[in-house]
This record gives sequence, C-alpha cells and structure tokens, in this order.
Amino acid sequence: MAETTSQKLLRALKEYGIMTLGMWIYAFAWSSIILPARCTGGGASGLAMMIYYASGGTVELGTMVFLINAVLIVVASFIVGWKFSTKTIFSIIMLSVAMNILQANLPADIMQLGEERLLSSILGGILSGIGVSLCLLQGGTSGGTDIVALIVNKYRSISYGRILFMTDFIIIGSSLLVTHDIQMVIFGYVVVAACGYTADAVLAGDKKSSQLMIMSKHHDAIADAIVNELHRGCTVMDGTGWFTKEPTKVVMVLCRKSETSTILRTVKRVDPDAFISNASVTGVYGRGFEEIKR
Repeated sequence: MAETTSQKLLRALKEYGIMTLGMWIYAFAWSSIILPARCTGGGASGLAMMIYYASGGTVELGTMVFLINAVLIVVASFIVGWKFSTKTIFSIIMLSVAMNILQANLPADIMQLGEERLLSSILGGILSGIGVSLCLLQGGTSGGTDIVALIVNKYRSISYGRILFMTDFIIIGSSLLVTHDIQMVIFGYVVVAACGYTADAVLAGDKKSSQLMIMSKHHDAIADAIVNELHRGCTVMDGTGWFTKEPTKVVMVLCRKSETSTILRTVKRVDPDAFISNASVTGVYGRGFEEIKR
C-alpha cells in the first residue's frame, strides 16, 4: 500500500516538530546560558556572538545568525548551485526566530549560574549538541558550517570534520581580537567540545543497525512498500518452512535502529499476519551505512 496523504502529512509534522524542538533547545543554550556567561562558540552562532560583543550588545543574536546564513546561502548558490533542502531553510529561520524571542523575553539570569563560566560553557555545549542532533536526525541542519563545507568542497576534498574544526578554531580565536578576553576563547573551545561530544553520542545511537527478517505471503507488497515509501533497500530470498515443508519468501532488511519502528509499522499495515524477527547488528558496511576505513 502506498503512503496516504494524511500519513505523509503526519510524518512531515513529526519531522518538522522535532526540528523545531531541537532549534529551540539550541537557541535556549546560546541566548540563555552561553551569552549571559560571556562565552562563545563556533559556527554561524559563534560569529554572530562575536558581532554582538563588538556592537556592545545592540544587535539581536538571532537576526545576526539569520543574516550570516543568508549571505552564506547566496554565495554558495552561485558557487555550487542550489543544494539546500526545505528543512535546512526552515531550521535556519526557526533558530533565528527562537533566539530573538528568548533573548528578548527571558531574564539573563534565568539559569542562575552567576559567574560559573565553566559550568555554563559545558551545559550550553551539551544542550546545543542535543538541539542540533535532533535537527540532523530529521534531515535538517542549522546552516553555518554545513554551507561553508559545500563551498570548500567545490575546490578541495576536505572532510566535514576538518572543515568544522578549522572554522570553529578561527571564529573562536578571532573573538580575542574583539573582547580581549582569553578566558572567553578557552571556554569557547569548551562549548565546542561539549557540543561535539554530545552530538556524537546522540547521532551514534542513530547509527546502530538492525536486521529484520520478514516472512509473509505478501512479500512483494512488503518489499515494494519498504523500497518506494521508506526508501530503504531490501533483499527477497527463497526459504522453506520446515514445519509445513512449504516454500516461502523471506524479506531481509538492514536499517538504522531509528528506522526499525517505521518499517515494522509498514509491514504490519501491509500484512498483519507477517512473521518478523528483529536482531541487532554490530556493523553494516556499504552504501547508506558505514564505510570500511583503510
């Protein structure tokens, strides 16, 4: 069965709802924890923070984040073409709006962390890592470094991680020229480290894989639904039910842990009587999964 319009709408609402939550968490971390503690960070938010300090706090943080991303998108569209999804544009706008609303309406000392800059940088980094991970898991990004990576990779083959490290190192280090506060630079690297570690931990859970073995008389409809609706590959194999001694077809699917429940619901919708086994897989290598490192 093809996915109905209402099901597509519900799935889109769920994805955009989770991205919205992620961007509000990210915005709260920056506007209510990192900013009041006079810390900084990397990416477009870190650059916006540096402009905020240079202006004496007269500009809105969210507005600067939006303008920086807008300039990057325009430049990148001329260099690499239009490669930005609706989710990326939505995330950038939502982040900018959330930052402005929180900065204008929440008290600066809402977390009551006082002068605890180390605690603020760690907590802010953790929350921002959670927020950006929720967005990434739904196929969106917060812009900034991702756009820079597209531009750089047009001319040089450099990994995303290296580009992230270089841009964050430059942005945080440059804040010293504006604030003349060496502690801000140090705590800025703490923010980036905490954010990166948290994001890796959240995203690593999404990389864990499952192997589903599906036995059903409607194997063709199940395989078509998995491929066409969920955009996940599968393999149909011949089998024999040893109790009945009858030939059967087995649909094998390798997927992310986070995709398992969606596939199970799809299978049950097509054939409520399908027999399914679900096993954890320690490693899956190939297209759509991990690459074997040399």
